[in-house]
Amino acid sequence: MSGDTSIYAAQGFGGQLGMGRAPALLIVDFVQGFADPGVFGGGNIPQAIAATVDLLAFARQQGLPIVHTRVVYADDGSDGNAFTRKVPGLLRLTEHDPASQIVKALSPRTDELIVRKRLPSAFAQTGLAAWLAMRRVDTVIVAGCTTSGCVRASVVDAMGAGMRVVVAADCVGDRAPEPHEANLFDMAQKYADVVGSGDVRGMLAALV
Repeated sequence: MSGDTSIYAAQGFGGQLGMGRAPALLIVDFVQGFADPGVFGGGNIPQAIAATVDLLAFARQQGLPIVHTRVVYADDGSDGNAFTRKVPGLLRLTEHDPASQIVKALSPRTDELIVRKRLPSAFAQTGLAAWLAMRRVDTVIVAGCTTSGCVRASVVDAMGAGMRVVVAADCVGDRAPEPHEANLFDMAQKYADVVGSGDVRGMLAALV
């Protein structure tokens, strides 16, 4: 262990949360605009989407509650906020804009929840926490983008809502490797278990 990580271990960070008995899968913002480097995408996001296809299929087989998120603003931008002041281009993500549509490879089924959000976290000003609580979910498995933005914000808020969090490391992506790796490391130290999607499937299979 390097000096950079040994201080975390010495201070008690990096513990394991483990998988509870009632997990759900949360797929954050895998929409066409974030899959396209010419809009809001880039980096390893396409690879993360590809890895999530298999994870989603397995979660469906296991009967998990499944949630997809989209960033959606009003057509006239009247619900813009501090997030859109910082990144004005986000206002183009309206209900019917192609960039706001979930990628076809991960198209939701009719029994899966679609959360429309206007802030980074899937929990901020949405009904997601209540929806999960009604289903007695105790663990949120997270895929999506971006690792340093909406994924991280959702992970922190899921923990704040009292749930264990498991990040599928190969199923989250960012525009550049540096913020991706740094945020995976930080989430693993403080907020979540960060493991590969193969390990996630193994953990889910062990619950049956």
